[in-house]
Amino acid sequence: MKQLCLLFFFLSLSTQAQFQVNGIVKEFTTNKPLPFASITTNNGFNTISDVDGKFSIATLLPFTEFTISYIGFAKTSITIEENKKYYVVMLSQKTADLNEVLVPIENPALAIIRKAIKNKNGNNPLKKLSSFQFKSYNKLIVTANPDSIDGRIDSIFIQKSIGKHFSKIDSSDYKFKEVISKQHLFQTEKVSQHQFANTTLKETILGTKMAGFKQPVYEIIAFNLQSFSVYDSSYELFETKYNSPIADDALNDYNYKFLDSLLIDGRNTYMIYFKNKKKRKASGLEGVLYIDQNNFAIAKAVMRIRGVLDISGIHAFKYIPDENLWFPTDKTFKIVKGKNDDDIKILGGTIQFDGDVADDFKQRKKVASDFTYLLSHTNNFEIQYNIPLQIKKSAIYIEIKDDAINKPEQFWDTYRTDPLDSRDQKTYLALDSIATKKRIESRIRFGRKIINGYLPLGKVDLDLRKLFSYNNYEGFRLGIGGMTNEQFSKKFRIEGYTAYGTKDGIFKYNLGMATRVGKFSNSWIGISYTDDVREIASTVFTIDKKSFKIYNPIPINISTFYNHVSWKSYIETKIIPKTESYWELSRAAIEPKFNYSYNHNGRSFTRYVMTTAVVSLRWNPFSDYMQTPAGRIEVEKRFPKFTFQFTKSLPKVLQNDFEFSKLDFKTEYEKKYLNGQKTSLLFEAGYALGDIPLTHLYNTSPNNITKETIMQRITFGGKNSFETMFFNEFFSSQYAFFQFKHGFSRVTIFKKIKPSLVLVSRMAWGNLRKPEQHIGLDYKTLDKGYFESGIELNQLYKGLGLGGFYRYGPNQLSKFQDNIAVKISFVLNLGL
Repeated sequence: MKQLCLLFFFLSLSTQAQFQVNGIVKEFTTNKPLPFASITTNNGFNTISDVDGKFSIATLLPFTEFTISYIGFAKTSITIEENKKYYVVMLSQKTADLNEVLVPIENPALAIIRKAIKNKNGNNPLKKLSSFQFKSYNKLIVTANPDSIDGRIDSIFIQKSIGKHFSKIDSSDYKFKEVISKQHLFQTEKVSQHQFANTTLKETILGTKMAGFKQPVYEIIAFNLQSFSVYDSSYELFETKYNSPIADDALNDYNYKFLDSLLIDGRNTYMIYFKNKKKRKASGLEGVLYIDQNNFAIAKAVMRIRGVLDISGIHAFKYIPDENLWFPTDKTFKIVKGKNDDDIKILGGTIQFDGDVADDFKQRKKVASDFTYLLSHTNNFEIQYNIPLQIKKSAIYIEIKDDAINKPEQFWDTYRTDPLDSRDQKTYLALDSIATKKRIESRIRFGRKIINGYLPLGKVDLDLRKLFSYNNYEGFRLGIGGMTNEQFSKKFRIEGYTAYGTKDGIFKYNLGMATRVGKFSNSWIGISYTDDVREIASTVFTIDKKSFKIYNPIPINISTFYNHVSWKSYIETKIIPKTESYWELSRAAIEPKFNYSYNHNGRSFTRYVMTTAVVSLRWNPFSDYMQTPAGRIEVEKRFPKFTFQFTKSLPKVLQNDFEFSKLDFKTEYEKKYLNGQKTSLLFEAGYALGDIPLTHLYNTSPNNITKETIMQRITFGGKNSFETMFFNEFFSSQYAFFQFKHGFSRVTIFKKIKPSLVLVSRMAWGNLRKPEQHIGLDYKTLDKGYFESGIELNQLYKGLGLGGFYRYGPNQLSKFQDNIAVKISFVLNLGL
């Protein structure tokens, strides 16, 4: 859905500058680049070279000379030559190389960094100020500098040593240059109000526009390019978190070097270069901190990572004398070309990069799109601090006002830092025209529906999950289902399905309708009627959205179902901050479709009625949410997450037969690492009290079929199921389940074979109260525990993978081969 943000890359140049030179700073003896050298022009312009020693000086005022200085090296002045735009500046060492590791006694940069860490709470606006608010204007473009593209792209003859040589035009590159000379590839603007009070920071988007879209792609607006604060223990750049160079333990991760002193906003600052201690390239964050010599606050910060992408984030601050505080005023984010020989997907756009795998690696030929880059700049203004401030709807991290997408041009002229130039204006016109012609918004809507399991057909979304499935009781289940969509009504919906089992020969169906009673909380009230079958003893959290799968392995192997004919009324809402909840009242007539009876008070039940009330709630306390005119989106998924569910039967209501209560709980945790690895933890527990038939107890998710040999038992693996546990082997009225998974980064065996190794371990304990009441099935209990571990090799080839699991512990089987399960996995990458 974000595929229009094509992020391609090379270093950007200011198109508005009248005087501009580029160059690189190198060490004379080694010819290696010198990163973050100080550069000053004779008209007062200051900048630094980047991590590769490259620099660009672009000013509106003319200059005739610039000076390069670097600690430990002799200062060099360069006189501007007519018609010369690129300079290679060689610096010679004064005495010895001042590497931070070799500085006697202690590196002076470390003492400065220690003081910056010690004083960071007193210098952090989020800690020092009781409240603040400001407005910001942000402009993001994806573009290229046409002058950076080789002239051969639009030339037929190339000058050789003797005469001219005819060269065939690369028409695609030529057309690209023609387009980029007139417009950008992508452009978006927004005006926001930021408010902070009582440790809560909220952004309210007052206006937003995105080239090519009448309604912006809200997920792109929410994309976190760089951290708001440089004082947090983790610094985020392009949605990847790094240990901050001024975190409490930063000295364990970074080397530091004192570069120079510089005047910023009338105050003296230290320039401190930092780099991750890891030796391999692209291993972490590096950059320059400008630290106030008096209060050791950050006056400016340059953060950068290099590798597949070359990403930089710059933070500028303004000094507030009354508070002795540096407050953020500007942020600049840039993505330029990295090095890699694979297609890399960023925000859904596929970009190819040069390789960086060996010294003799042969680079592919550069094309015009290699010079494309992304640039985002944010300017803060109307800053107020320590004022009475009450933040409305503070649980929402980002709120987009309903009229934000319909602001007139007068609104934008008021807030733009600079007026739109001709390329900016043509970008809106051209992309709006292209988007309309190619129906891009409709295609994005289509993609959103498909990835959630629906096929939009006019005013109805066809439910793809209802079309086809298989299980051992129904055989092939063929059906059709769907629901009305927003084109039918945004306040009312009708949904339903019908299905037929080729083995049991019975039709099943459902019909329901609901009306929205709260837009901000997305609250709905509905009713439904269902006549269908369901797996026995399965744990279902009603609030969980049923994800779309090409296949669902567990029902394929199940033969024990019960029929339920039920009426229900419900309310679903997000009115409680950072939660989704589902409140249900239902009556169901239950008939087990296998040999089973439940003995209760001297009576044997083979059919029974259950009238219940259910409250199901999911709570994500650490996630961030964005409220849009179209609904609420979880934009920053953080862990742990919690799910609670309480079920209570209603005695003597609508012919209810049993009195019982059930309490279910689930918590999930994920941690992603910078090297591509991921650890996942899952804990589930359930407690049932009272008189409950086996159909509504717990089976702890088995996924193994009863066959003689290992090969006969090979089936598709589940996500959170016991692969070695046989169906109907264990039942519980109380249980606890724990799962540990650790996935390693993918390993390249061959070009198209890049498996991901996952280590898995699962365990469960349980107990069954009054087992004598359940007649007809032979089963065991989990009072001694159940344990299995295994290895998954996912995505071995075209999404297919293989896994092996072993059962051990008190419930280990006597035959060795019966404890082994081999499973097939499949991962579908939709690329959205």
